[in-house]
Amino acid sequence: MGGFFHTLGALFRRQDAPAPGDGVPDAETERLRALYRERCSRFRLLLSANKSALEIMADMEDALRGVRPFGMTYVRGACTRACASVFQIVRHLNVLSDDRWPELEAKFDEIRAGIEAVVAPHVRAGGGPLVLPIAETGVDLADQTGGKMANLGEIRRRLGITVPDGFVVTATGYQRFMEAGGLQEEIDRRVQAADATRLDEVFALSASIQQLILAAPVPDDLAAAVTAQVERLAGPLHAPHPGTGTCMGAEVRFAVRSSAVGEDSLDASFAGQYRSELNVPPEDVLDTFKDIVASKYGVTAMTYRLARGIPDEDVPMCVGCLVMVDAVAGGVAYSRNPLDLRDNTVVINAVPGLPKAVVDGSFSPDVFVVSREVPMQVAVRQIASKPQRFVRDPIEGVRLEDMPAHLVDAPCIDDARALEIAALAAGFEVFYGEPQDIEWAVCPEGVLTILQSRPLREARHDELPEGECVPTGGAEGEQGPDAHPGGTTETGPLPGGYNCGESGPPVLLLGGTPVSPGAGAGLAHVVRKDMDLLSFPDGGVLVIERALPRWAPLLSRAAAVVAEAGGAAGHLASVAREYGVPALFGLPRATELLEHAGIVTVDADNRRVHPGRIEDLLGHAPRRNLMEGSPVHGALAAAAQLILPLHLLDPESPRFAPAHCRTLHDITRFCHEKSVEVLFGAPDATSPAAQRLGKQLRVNGTKLQYWLLDIDGGFRKPVPGPVVDLADIASAPMLALWEGMTAVPWAGPPATDARGFLSVMLESTVNPDLEPTAATTLANRNFLMISRDYCNLQARFGYHFCTVEAMAADNPHENYVTFQFKGGAASADRRALRARFVGEVLEARGFRADVKDDALFASLEGLPKDRILTLVRGVGYLLIHTRQIDMVAHNERVFGPIRDRIAADLARIAPVA
Repeated sequence: MGGFFHTLGALFRRQDAPAPGDGVPDAETERLRALYRERCSRFRLLLSANKSALEIMADMEDALRGVRPFGMTYVRGACTRACASVFQIVRHLNVLSDDRWPELEAKFDEIRAGIEAVVAPHVRAGGGPLVLPIAETGVDLADQTGGKMANLGEIRRRLGITVPDGFVVTATGYQRFMEAGGLQEEIDRRVQAADATRLDEVFALSASIQQLILAAPVPDDLAAAVTAQVERLAGPLHAPHPGTGTCMGAEVRFAVRSSAVGEDSLDASFAGQYRSELNVPPEDVLDTFKDIVASKYGVTAMTYRLARGIPDEDVPMCVGCLVMVDAVAGGVAYSRNPLDLRDNTVVINAVPGLPKAVVDGSFSPDVFVVSREVPMQVAVRQIASKPQRFVRDPIEGVRLEDMPAHLVDAPCIDDARALEIAALAAGFEVFYGEPQDIEWAVCPEGVLTILQSRPLREARHDELPEGECVPTGGAEGEQGPDAHPGGTTETGPLPGGYNCGESGPPVLLLGGTPVSPGAGAGLAHVVRKDMDLLSFPDGGVLVIERALPRWAPLLSRAAAVVAEAGGAAGHLASVAREYGVPALFGLPRATELLEHAGIVTVDADNRRVHPGRIEDLLGHAPRRNLMEGSPVHGALAAAAQLILPLHLLDPESPRFAPAHCRTLHDITRFCHEKSVEVLFGAPDATSPAAQRLGKQLRVNGTKLQYWLLDIDGGFRKPVPGPVVDLADIASAPMLALWEGMTAVPWAGPPATDARGFLSVMLESTVNPDLEPTAATTLANRNFLMISRDYCNLQARFGYHFCTVEAMAADNPHENYVTFQFKGGAASADRRALRARFVGEVLEARGFRADVKDDALFASLEGLPKDRILTLVRGVGYLLIHTRQIDMVAHNERVFGPIRDRIAADLARIAPVA
C-alpha cells in the first residue's frame, strides 16, 4: 500500500504542477490543490479504517451464523478492534471536514460504553464457606459446590440413598486459591495472548497454565479448612458410618473429583473433560486438589469450553473429596436409552472392579437392557470379554490386574443386581423429573453406592433415507436372555468387501456398538498419541484404539468416530452424542484396517464402515452450531446488536445524522457517506476552481455516473470544465479496470427461478440491513481517485457495494490490487454463495481471498506492472458480470452456464499464466 503514499509525497513535492482547471496556475487553484492533497490522504486513511471495520463486522456475522468455536477472548477482541477502527473513521472524518460533526465522538462513546458493559468479565460474588461436608450440600447450593457434589448431597439428604462420605472445596475456596498471588490475573493474561483455535497453541498454553497452578501455594486458611475435613474422615479412630458406602474400615483413602459449576448440566455435560484421582492418601489431598484445579486448563477441557461457548470465568472449579469405595463391580446406568429416550428401557453398562473402565472407554463393558414394564425384567444381555479390571493399589493408586480365567467371559453382575440398579435409575428419573445418567459401584459388602447422577442427553436423530440396510443379527430388542455373549452383530473385517443386499455398497467393517447415531464421511485418520491430534484433518473420521476422553478435542472437527474398544456409557461417547457426531465403538482391528483406507463412510445406525463417500447414507442438514445458546454466543450476539445492524439507509433523510446512529455500523455508514461528500463535493461553492477539481466521466459523448478526482497525473492534459472524456484519462489501472468492465456487454440480471425471485423480494422488503439503491445525491454515483499509476474506485452496482484499489507502477514492490465486496439483494445464504464463488475465481488467479458470510476481501501484491493491469481487467469484468447472480446461486441448471461463461470470458480478456 506504500505506493499511494509515495505518490502523494511526490505530489506534495511538485512545485510546478499544472493547475487542474483551465491551465492557469492561480493562487486559488493551488490552495484548493493543497487542500485536496490533504483530504485525499485523510480519505485514504478513512477508507483503510472503514475496510478494517467491515472485515471485523463480517467476521462477527460469520461467527454468529457459522459452526466454528470461539471464546470470550475472541468476543472481547473483536469488539475492541471494531471500536478502534470506527474511532479511527470518526477521527479522520472530523479532520477531513474541519470538525463539522463534533457530536459523532459523543455518540461513539455512548455505543462503545454499551458494548463494554455487555462483554465485561462476570464478577462472581464472594463469601460463603471455603469447604462444605457432602451432608450439608444440595441442589440449592449448586452454584457453590458444583452440580456433581450438589446432586450427591441431595440424594443422601432427600432420598437416603448410599453415597460416599466426603466434602467439597466450594467456589469460594476455589476463588481464594486462584486470587492468591495474582494467579487468576496471570492465567487470564496468558489465555488472552494465545490463539485458542490453534491446537498447537492450546497444547503450549495448557502446559504453561497447569505448571503455574501446580507451583502455586494453597492459602493457609484454605489449607487449614481442607486438612480439618480430611482429619475428620481419615483420623485414626474413624470408622465408616452406616449408609456412607465407605466399605474401608480404618484404611481411608479418597477419590478427589472435579465438580465445576455448570458441569453435568443437560446443555453441557463436560463428560470426562476434567481430572479425577482415585485412591488418594490423606497426606496428598491438598496437592491433588491443585491437580484437579489444573485440569480446568487441560487441552480437552479448554477445547470443550471453546466449542460449547462457555467462558472460563463461568466455570469455578469446585473439587469434591469423597471416601474411596473399594468396588468389586461398577459402571453406568442410563434411566433411558441415550439413543432414543422414547425406548422404555434402562441401559446398564458394567465392568468388574472400579467403574473407571466404563467411563474412560478403556474396555467394552457388559450391557444389560432392562424393560421398565412392571415387573421389570432383563430383556437383553451382552456379555463382553473382560481380560482385565481396575483395582486399588496402595502405591500406584489404581492399577490394572488380570482377571481370573474363569471370570473373563462371565457377567460381572447378576440379573438381581441389574434389576436393583434399574429400579434405582427409574426412581432417580422420577425424582429429578428427567432421564438420568448414573455412575454406581458395588462394595465388597454388597452395598450399592451411587457415585454420580446427572441429566441424560439424548443423541440427535437425523431421518434415515429410504432403503436402509437392516443390521446383521437383528435389532437389540429381539434378543432374549440367552443371546450370544459376543453381542448383537458379527464384528470384524470383511476381506474383499461385503455387499448389503444385492445392490448395497461394499463394507470394510461390520458390527460393533453404535454409541452416537447417524452417518458421516471423511478421510480416515488414526490417532494413537497426542501429536496425532495436530495433523487431524477438518471433517476427518477419527479412528482410535480405545475411546478415551483425551480424544474429545477432535470431536468438534470430526465427521465420525470409530473405536476398537469402548461403550455407550463412556465419556467420549457422551460428548460425541452431545456434538452430534456419529460414533461406532467395539470394532476390533479398526486402526489397522482403516489406517490407509482414505475416504470412508461410517454408518453408525447400521454398524457399518464403507469405503468412499456414500451420499445416500449422509444427511444434508447443516452441521449443528454447538455455540448457539451458549454464554459466549449470547455475549457476541448482544454486542453485535450494538455493532452490526444498519439503520441509516437514506442519506437524504433528516434522520441521516449522528444523533440517530444506534450502532457502529451506522457510524461507519454515516462517516463514509459524508467523507465522499466532503471530498467530491465543492469545499467552496463560490469558487469556480472548486467546480473544476471533481470531473464527471464522459464516454462517446454520454456523461456517466462516475466522478473522478485526479491527484497526480491521472489526466493526459489539463481538463477545463466539470467533465472529462475517457480519451483524456492517463491512469493505467483505471483504464485497465474500465476495459474489464466494458469488454463484454452485461446481459442484465439472470433469468431466475421463483425461489430466487422471492428471495430477492423478501430480502428487499424485510431486511433492515440492506443498502438499497435510493435515488439520492450520492447513492447512485461511483467515485474514482486516480493518479498515473493508482486507482481507487468506490462503486455501487444495484444492491452490491464494491471497493477496488490498485497500484501499477514500474517498481513491482509497490504494486497491489485489493477488492472488497459486500451485499446483495437475495437471502443471506445466496449472497454467501456468490461471495464464495467470486472468492474462488480470484484465488484461482492468485489472489488471497477471505470470504466471511456475504463479504469478500481479496488482495494481491508484488507483481510487475503488466501482470497487475491484467488482473485489474479481470476484477473489472467480475464487477459487472457477477451482479445479481446471487439470485440463481442455488440453481445449478441456471448458474452452471453462467459460471462457465465467466471462466471463458476471463480466459480471453484477462488471461493469467
